[in-house]
Amino acid sequence: MYIERLELKDFRNYDSIEMNFSSKINVLIGENAQGKTNLMESLYVLSMAKSHRTSNDKELIRWDADYGKIKGDIQKKYGHLPLELILSKKGKKAKVNHLEQTRLSDYIGQLNVVMFAPEDLYLVKGSPQVRRRFLDMEIGQISPIYLHDLLQFQKIMKQRNHILKQHQGKSMLNDVMFDVYTEQYIESAVKVIQKRFHFMQLLQQWAEPIHFGISRGLEKLRITYNSSTGIQPEWSTNEMKNHLEKKIAESQSRELYRGVSLIGPHRDDLQFFVNEYDVQTYGSQGQQRTTALSLKLAEIELIKQEVGESPVLLLDDVLSELDDYRQSHLLNTIQGDVQTFVTTTSVEGIAHETIQQAELFHVEQGTIVDP
Repeated sequence: MYIERLELKDFRNYDSIEMNFSSKINVLIGENAQGKTNLMESLYVLSMAKSHRTSNDKELIRWDADYGKIKGDIQKKYGHLPLELILSKKGKKAKVNHLEQTRLSDYIGQLNVVMFAPEDLYLVKGSPQVRRRFLDMEIGQISPIYLHDLLQFQKIMKQRNHILKQHQGKSMLNDVMFDVYTEQYIESAVKVIQKRFHFMQLLQQWAEPIHFGISRGLEKLRITYNSSTGIQPEWSTNEMKNHLEKKIAESQSRELYRGVSLIGPHRDDLQFFVNEYDVQTYGSQGQQRTTALSLKLAEIELIKQEVGESPVLLLDDVLSELDDYRQSHLLNTIQGDVQTFVTTTSVEGIAHETIQQAELFHVEQGTIVDP
């Protein structure tokens, strides 16, 4: 799949703009704070209906406008698909093929993207929250059911936390509704955990050989999904539920003391091992970057396998963060197969032929200008 055309109206620092793209490589060139990353963000929002930079949609609307609009014409293997997202202070409307979608989960997944930005280099050494977000965003693209299950879990947890907050500091909790919520909480938590385990197994299959190649055959990557409660991937659904029920019962006094749910997938994490050493703790910066790059390249292959066509790759100011070898490996991997958008202040110093053959766009103060 690839993005043929993009139209922005009052998005970030863009007043109104229309662009046609190459199905291969598109390079956005410009000084800092001119709108390169804003343009890249619009492509991500068009895909995911949310930003990777902010959770506040109001920030995406140009400061003096009532609403912002992103329209994209997508070419997929079965034909042309128009997508549209309207962002307002009241919320957002999503359209697929000119038809408004009642649920965002029906919209997400129409356009698949893989974003690689400098902050993704901190995927390995960053906080568990960063890695959980990575999981949720990527699984959501290939599994609308996962998004539904995750939202359901978060909704039930919010209701459960509300009761815990009301009884905070008490030694006992005798509430029928709380018991009902806890039962529902366990059901939805297990669905989320199972889908995460499955996704990690798929990601491992792709990331391990990619990492082996980038490290010139010197390193073997292993990724594990760490359940905070000790749930194992080979367990049955009932075994997982019984285990969670037991752990929640054991932690009820702590939950009452804190006023929040302490057991569940919102506390889980990913762990990366290179040659059986924990990369987060013992890995060099180079190993951490190779691991992050391997994950992103594995994402491309995984999405391609699951949906039947390549996603769009967004490289936001990341080439300058990679050394020549990793840069070349990345560009060789995507050559000719994956529509790619690259932001950079200059193409000088990037000698790879892929960049030399790219479509160039010069960004200046929220407009595209002739060089």
